Amino acid sequence: MIPQLDSQIGISVYSTAFEGIGGKIRVYPEDFEVSEVISEKSLKLIIAKSDYAVYKLKKKKIDTNHALSDVFRKTGLRLKALGLKDASAITEQFVCSNNKGKNVDNFVSKKYSLKKIGYVKKPLTKKDMIGNHFKIKIHYCKGNISEFKEYDKILNFYGYQRFGSKRPVTHLIGKAMLQKNFEKAVELILSFTSPFDSQENNEIRAKLIDKSNHEKYFDQIPPQMDIERIVLREMIDSEDSQKAIRKIPLSLRRFYIQAYQSFLFNCTLSSAFSDGENLLESHEGDVCFDFKGIIGKYSNGVDQRLAIPFVGYSYYKKTRFDYQISKILDFEEISPKDFFIKEMQEVSNEGGFRQAAVSCSNYSTNKDALEFTLSRGSFATILLREIIKPPDPLIAGF
Repeated sequence: MIPQLDSQIGISVYSTAFEGIGGKIRVYPEDFEVSEVISEKSLKLIIAKSDYAVYKLKKKKIDTNHALSDVFRKTGLRLKALGLKDASAITEQFVCSNNKGKNVDNFVSKKYSLKKIGYVKKPLTKKDMIGNHFKIKIHYCKGNISEFKEYDKILNFYGYQRFGSKRPVTHLIGKAMLQKNFEKAVELILSFTSPFDSQENNEIRAKLIDKSNHEKYFDQIPPQMDIERIVLREMIDSEDSQKAIRKIPLSLRRFYIQAYQSFLFNCTLSSAFSDGENLLESHEGDVCFDFKGIIGKYSNGVDQRLAIPFVGYSYYKKTRFDYQISKILDFEEISPKDFFIKEMQEVSNEGGFRQAAVSCSNYSTNKDALEFTLSRGSFATILLREIIKPPDPLIAGF
């Protein structure tokens, strides 16, 4: 049976026939370790002295965006990450300065540490990152983890954290923005409640449904609800919902749109799998990625991986998945052209392609622990979902 949370984010199937071992992840922070992997070519570009400083960011109980914001506040150092890592893990990743000026050798706070490892001539980008290596422990297993052998058959769904696990709302905000319904987007940010969220958060959100309560309860919004405070402050000052959305950092506004695209992608994968499409192999007429990650048409005898459209305003219809995608878009009352937002062009998204199946390597197990490497953009929680088959993902630590 598919959990309710999975259905809310567009996942309505399992990729594997494995029965599931049950259990729980993230009982302790040390149970979930993530190390970013960049290409050998990129590693060789890091030298003792050059223009742009490169750092290793190690963190715990804080996500990448908040860690880098804290670095900027405390040091004035503006850094860019190659990929985002959430707060529910011990993570290590590369971050790079975007200017040639200020840098520090080391910086340590309660939740993260920053260590300079060298310099590059041009800032590193997400293209330098090729994947992530995971070390994960599963507690309270009811089955044998070593019996899971289907790690090469897993569909490349977007994971729970893409949508805000305890409060799966990011894609709904993105959809409201695409429909130019900025008032609804503000309402979702402020007052969308979820049975998976804390009672305290739900109580304050319930009060914010009534606009007359906005100023009255502003000071009761906890500091960790920083986006809600930004939006609510503007609504109190101007009562302009579009202006309030614009107060949100650009990277997060773009993320809302991408979250909705991720939802559509999950729906597409689920529908295509249910319709019997072969998603592990490519054939004539397919769009594929080669081993360097370059997109192109299927070529017989070449090592390629099937790609599925990631809907945007430049949506490419000529694939075998247009049947499923068109049905989903009709149901959602969205069209590709909606991804160009005239009123907020900076968040418009042309779309593209995403690999249909997870690329998993270096897979090994030892009692109740496992290690593996996933290619860039794939989610460890999606592989773990297939191993555990959790009745309730949040209780299981997802």
